[in-house]
Amino acid sequence: MENGSVVGARGAQHRWKVLGVGFAANASFSAAFSGIPTTAVFLRSGYHLGNDGLGLVLGMLGLGIALSELPWGLLTDRWGDRRVLLLGLLSTAAALAGLALFVSPGGTHVPGVTLLASGLLLVGLLGGSVNGSSGRAVMAWFREGERGLAMSIRQTAVPAGGGLGALVLPVLASRFGFASAYAVLALACATTALFAWRWLHEPAHGDEAVAAKGEKGAKAADGAHSPRRHGAAASAPAAAISPLRDPRIWRVALGAGALCMPQIAVITFGTVFLHDFSRAGVLAISATMAAVQTGAAIARVWSGAWTDRRGNRRAYMRGCSLLTAVLFAALALATGLAGMHHAALAALFAVLIVLGGVSASAWHGVAFTELATLAGTSRAGTALAMGNTCVFLTLFLTPLAIPALLSVGAWPLVWTVASACALIALPVLPRAAPARAIRTARACDAA
Repeated sequence: MENGSVVGARGAQHRWKVLGVGFAANASFSAAFSGIPTTAVFLRSGYHLGNDGLGLVLGMLGLGIALSELPWGLLTDRWGDRRVLLLGLLSTAAALAGLALFVSPGGTHVPGVTLLASGLLLVGLLGGSVNGSSGRAVMAWFREGERGLAMSIRQTAVPAGGGLGALVLPVLASRFGFASAYAVLALACATTALFAWRWLHEPAHGDEAVAAKGEKGAKAADGAHSPRRHGAAASAPAAAISPLRDPRIWRVALGAGALCMPQIAVITFGTVFLHDFSRAGVLAISATMAAVQTGAAIARVWSGAWTDRRGNRRAYMRGCSLLTAVLFAALALATGLAGMHHAALAALFAVLIVLGGVSASAWHGVAFTELATLAGTSRAGTALAMGNTCVFLTLFLTPLAIPALLSVGAWPLVWTVASACALIALPVLPRAAPARAIRTARACDAA
């Protein structure tokens, strides 16, 4: 008993290192898939691309991630998060190094669009390993009542890494060429792999008891299982049903995919809207987009801690869906009524972009915690991969759809469709558990 207590205490301290590795892994890859699109102007000139070619190569990253998430998730549940995360980070670093060496323009050498698109597709295919494996590691080391905060902190790595990539990559690409940009990204992934090799391990038996405490109580809130009796066996019932056959998990995953459309619309075309429609200057645009990313990071951490205390993850996701739909409907209305007075309403557009972008991003950590909790730790890799597949399919499709919407109905139609997608997520997302089941779950966690 004394030895088990020592192991559990050691695990309680070590879990923060595991969370740090998960954060670093997501930030490293986010700097690539969110940072490379910020070099779009230099991609177009450096690789001699037209707008169609630019859209194709930028979409390849999202497509690669969407195609590979589920296979990587299944492999994570079979091999373990440590092996898959190490393999994914090192292979992604190798792919980025290959881009730096062989697919970077220089002098008279200009790689073709097919070669560049294939290289970015490969980066997406390999980097898709990071999301599910790092999330499964965090779920294994944190218990119910703490996981929402832990997963939300991990999810803040996406805007943090994307923001860092947006600051660094355009400067590198414009001053030193794309070889330097790809090389820095490769170095970041390789460095994170070193941290994972040092600190990321499967929990020992005593650590599993600490991390698993309360997981079965969370399942009782869903009405699927009776209260917990043995902490170490808490995740065992989850193995009875594959996440691929669980409609509750599919509802969360599909709802997340729909709710991502307005978020991605802001990230990919928010700067274009502010520049072309509201006539905002460079400083105002930068400040607005920085506010979106900063607000999203703060909202994710806050929402994780808040839903941990209140046990209301599903209600929170549904609330974000409704609020996002209202905010983007207001943006569509304001855009439609603006007429020729675009500049006079620039401040209003910026505020709505920030509020809508934050609302459409705040739920990520909460949703992925719910996915992993529904599946159980042993199947969390698959469940997280299902959610990420839907999210990154949206990342692939949204930048392709917005130019078509602009050609048909201009910006009011874009924001109307964004509002409709957020509203569609509302009936798709599962409803909150009954109050009696939530009380049972909390009693199990307290036991």
